[in-house]
Amino acid sequence: MAPAQRALVVAAALLAVVPALAQVQPPSTFRAGVKTVSLYTTVTEAGRLVPGLARDEFEVLDNDKPQPLTVFSSEILPITVVVMLDTSGSMTGNLEFLKQGAEQFLLRLLPGDRARVGDFNDKIQMFSPMSGDRDELIASLPNIDFGNPTRLYDAIAEGLNELREVEGRKVVLVFTDGADNQSRTRFGTVLDRAQVEEVMVYAIGLQGQDVVNGRHVRTMPDRSLKRLAEATGGGYFELKSTDQLTSTFTRVALELHSQYLLGFSADARDGKTHKLEVRVKRPGMTARARKTYIAS
Repeated sequence: MAPAQRALVVAAALLAVVPALAQVQPPSTFRAGVKTVSLYTTVTEAGRLVPGLARDEFEVLDNDKPQPLTVFSSEILPITVVVMLDTSGSMTGNLEFLKQGAEQFLLRLLPGDRARVGDFNDKIQMFSPMSGDRDELIASLPNIDFGNPTRLYDAIAEGLNELREVEGRKVVLVFTDGADNQSRTRFGTVLDRAQVEEVMVYAIGLQGQDVVNGRHVRTMPDRSLKRLAEATGGGYFELKSTDQLTSTFTRVALELHSQYLLGFSADARDGKTHKLEVRVKRPGMTARARKTYIAS
């Protein structure tokens, strides 16, 4: 076979392989001026997770323009997650409930998943290693400590730091029963970083009770958490009682293992922030994914 003919045969074989790989590979780098934008997407109907959807049931819009999908997978993909738990003074009587909830989340990690657990109050500590060993992670939970103020934004920033060198699907799961009141990091900084670094934020907020000047007052979770979760494609859950903690941590684990991976090729490299939207063509279904990407 002539060299030119042999080259054509090899090229044809490679073209046949590439579409199959694109089904499961989430490329995230520019190649020949093109970037694949990946979106991890949760689909619900009346609050219930929806599995089993096909590629052609999704529509992705970049700045309101429909984009053909070059990547699609409904397989369970590994996650790397940092769990940050509020252990400030108002949580003192609820720490055992919090540990039980976090344990249920860790129990549902799958092979290939990795996690690290920390807590925050007037200080921030990571009390487990980054590990895929569920027993090791659960065994670290008794190391939870408590303090007074709530350095919520600093804690999320620390979670982002832990994920900075990680490839693939990255998640910060944060729990709090109050508003930030002593962070050095501003909310806008946390929001910008999570979007640029493509980290999905899940937040669980608990309405609680605290004592101020001898009076019992109702505490509310930080209002900005919902915005952060929506912008990054995560989820926000606001609870009224501690008996909802276990089921909510379980729900987060189920969501993370029920997501679709969608991707499209973005030709633009204009350095601007582009608006993203994912739609499901079936009536009554809602898709949740990150809202932006930067065409850097």
